[in-house]
Amino acid sequence: MDTLEEWASKWNIPKPALEELTNLARFTAPTDDNKSEAAVQSLVRLEAARYHAYLWRNNVGAATTDTGSFLRFGLANDSAQVNAVLKSGDLIGIRKMTIMPWHVGSIIGQFVSRECKRSRNGRIEPAQVRWATLINANGGDAKIVNGPGSFT
Repeated sequence: MDTLEEWASKWNIPKPALEELTNLARFTAPTDDNKSEAAVQSLVRLEAARYHAYLWRNNVGAATTDTGSFLRFGLANDSAQVNAVLKSGDLIGIRKMTIMPWHVGSIIGQFVSRECKRSRNGRIEPAQVRWATLINANGGDAKIVNGPGSFT
């Protein structure tokens, strides 16, 4: 599959429109320090709890088991081909949301995804942007983050 930029060029999507689409999925918190991805994940999970969201680590990969079987794990990792186009976030979870009065005050659970990057120079892959765009387009809350602040 094409990169996001190649796809936009093929369909004559103007560069400002592509940048706006990409930024819908991305959140970059201002930071002056250089935290590891693991440190960023810990901070984001702590913040999530304050907003009634629960996030779990989504380990994605593949391995050969002791019995010789090949095992793929993690969301949206059905095959190497799928994973090349769509990469799920590092943290996956749910948060309680109260639907507004026009929805009879029901409580629902909203799907939440956070792709965590080092606080500086974290590389964002097009497949990660595609994942966040897919989740957001279907009512979820997905962001690519480099620190806390994505729940405010």
